[in-house]
Amino acid sequence: MKIVSMSGSLRENVGKKDAKALRRQDRVPCVMYGKTEQIMFSVPQVEFKPLVFTPEAAYVEIEINGQKRMAMLKDIEYHPVTENIMHADFYELSDDKPIVMSIPVYLTGTSVGVMKGGKAVLKIKRLKVKALPANMPEKIVLDITNLDLLQGIKVQDVATDNFDLLDVKSSVVVYIKSTRAAAAAAVLLCLS
Repeated sequence: MKIVSMSGSLRENVGKKDAKALRRQDRVPCVMYGKTEQIMFSVPQVEFKPLVFTPEAAYVEIEINGQKRMAMLKDIEYHPVTENIMHADFYELSDDKPIVMSIPVYLTGTSVGVMKGGKAVLKIKRLKVKALPANMPEKIVLDITNLDLLQGIKVQDVATDNFDLLDVKSSVVVYIKSTRAAAAAAVLLCLS
């Protein structure tokens, strides 16, 4: 799993006034919970860029007053107009407690149906995965080589080793859509 490093500083005061003052300094008020007590801290806004503006899933290593903690981004709140980050919640990871993350899906291979003129359609771009932090996959790779026209892969067909998928089992993750070119080619093949 990819790890993004951040450095934060403890918040001396908690409240709306303090949060507004932090935002004026381009810092994001944050809270971390999970193992023991809640920790209130702030992080510079620019440090969120490699965590938020990427399709990849990642853990966060946060250094607060010289102490490093592993966490995951649990929730984030944006300003409705400027889209600046207003607040972030982190969940501190524990080796024995399972977590739930949204993991990106990637396709590999060239489908038989695509070779016939079809088009691969990725319906679910991220799957909800429940696993221990050590077993959390960085990405889910699906091989579509054997898929023909109008065939697909459902959530129940995805191989899971040390993790569980929480999405509806009958949901289609990827399928090969028939296009007009593929239909025309099939008609020509039948006529000849």
